[in-house]
Amino acid sequence: GFSRGGDPRQGGYQPQGQDVQARISIDIRDSYNGATRSLKMQLPEITPDGRIFNRQRVLNVTIPKGIRQGQQIRLKGQGNQVPGSGQSGDLYLEVEFQSDDHFHAEGKDVYLNLPVPPWEAALGGKVTVPLPSGSVDMKIPANSATGRKLRLKGKGLPGKDPGDLYVVLNVVFPPADSEAA
Repeated sequence: GFSRGGDPRQGGYQPQGQDVQARISIDIRDSYNGATRSLKMQLPEITPDGRIFNRQRVLNVTIPKGIRQGQQIRLKGQGNQVPGSGQSGDLYLEVEFQSDDHFHAEGKDVYLNLPVPPWEAALGGKVTVPLPSGSVDMKIPANSATGRKLRLKGKGLPGKDPGDLYVVLNVVFPPADSEAA
């Protein structure tokens, strides 16, 4: 097509390279703090005589603070080339969060499954809650049960409108390895 670069009859047509889609798997903590990651990719390149070969490229990718799962990072000019012109398309990296034993995100909100002993659930108490960007002290209300959600407003993924962090209580009995226990 002639969607980029002008009218070919006037000599201004510059064919644009093909855009490339890929995925990048990041830790949820990278979204809280921002990060830079090196990414190795095998991308086809075209020699001046029109032959195609795969070349490994190492790209430094900046992970913006507050990025969410499913959003894309655009790397301009890092896609496929057009033969002879050297014009390259863009590389779009779709963000996915790595599996985490403690945290998972739903949109801009983050959920943490917090194990608590039965006496803290029954009597209430203060606990230190780990966050992807530090920790915070939180009060557990008395008579709490497994599955109860406690909200920490604004402690989810950062951004213009930050998400919330939901602490989901999981009452866990300590192991009884003796008659007294």
